[in-house]
Amino acid sequence: MDERSKTLLKTLIERYIAEGQPVGSRTLSKYSGLDLSPATIRNVMSDLEEMGFISSPHTSAGRVPTPRGYRLFVDSILTTKAPEGTPARSELAELIQDQLSGQQLAPQRILSSAARTLSNLSHFAGVVMTPRRAQAFRQVEFMRLSAKRILLIIVTPEGDVQNRIIQTELAYTPAQLVEAANFFNSHYAGMSFDAVRDHLRGELQALRLDMSQLMQAAVQAGSDAMAEEDEQVFISGERKLLEVEDLSSSMDKLRRLFDVFEHKTSLLQLLDVSSHAEGVQIFIGGESRLVPLEDMAIITAPYEVDGQIVGTLGVIGPTRMAYDRVIPIVDITARLLSSALSQS
Repeated sequence: MDERSKTLLKTLIERYIAEGQPVGSRTLSKYSGLDLSPATIRNVMSDLEEMGFISSPHTSAGRVPTPRGYRLFVDSILTTKAPEGTPARSELAELIQDQLSGQQLAPQRILSSAARTLSNLSHFAGVVMTPRRAQAFRQVEFMRLSAKRILLIIVTPEGDVQNRIIQTELAYTPAQLVEAANFFNSHYAGMSFDAVRDHLRGELQALRLDMSQLMQAAVQAGSDAMAEEDEQVFISGERKLLEVEDLSSSMDKLRRLFDVFEHKTSLLQLLDVSSHAEGVQIFIGGESRLVPLEDMAIITAPYEVDGQIVGTLGVIGPTRMAYDRVIPIVDITARLLSSALSQS
């Protein structure tokens, strides 16, 4: 593609993002800065349409970008200078830093604050996938709630606490629960619950019946609790997407949009994929099978703790979003979240 075609495509996409209306040749002539006749512009537009970068809605003589056009735009044409009316990059960094400050004592609060910051600054939905953790425990405790109901308390190596209620067939005394916790911690502290399960297979014969049943129940409950924690994702501002006509113009789109946030499976899959890449990634609906809606785009970036990538954050919005404004928001938030978590 020559520079003239790139300039016209860039102008068309920028005007469509700004106005939400199909873009005609007169608008391109006005905003492109190129001294071209309307006939020449129409010829270039026809070529871009043949190449699949733009399309012509039936109700208008103007053109709109296709997912392929957006992809070329964000990969090869876009510059991420802060547009008028938004903070410069250094000011944006200070703004995000202020949003994340004061949370040093609670990593979970830092993560939820990052999701809120992404949403507030982008005006779309912000998402943060919590760090992947080895499903290990530092210690466990058992607390008797009733004769056959026990609270399992799990302390992770990071100091987080998980609770799980266990229903048992046998009744346990407080002394028995202390004995079981001491055995667990002295033999298995620092292991994952799956590893404990493997060890227990060879040791159950040596344990009393009451202890072996409690150990098996604790391993299953602990494994379930850690698995749930490992899949957590913070989402903020999803209701803002209801105000985006491109995503809420039909009941089918609304249903699929809410499925994304209710079930989270496809969202977690996408965030997990992007955590294996460096830097900002842009997923555009209609092009990426990971994005469930054709009119949806997701901008992500991985974040680190002590130099190791542990999770992903991002912004979910329409394909018709101001990428030059949102990309720096995602990039800077990932960098500052990495710093905040490494210091917490």
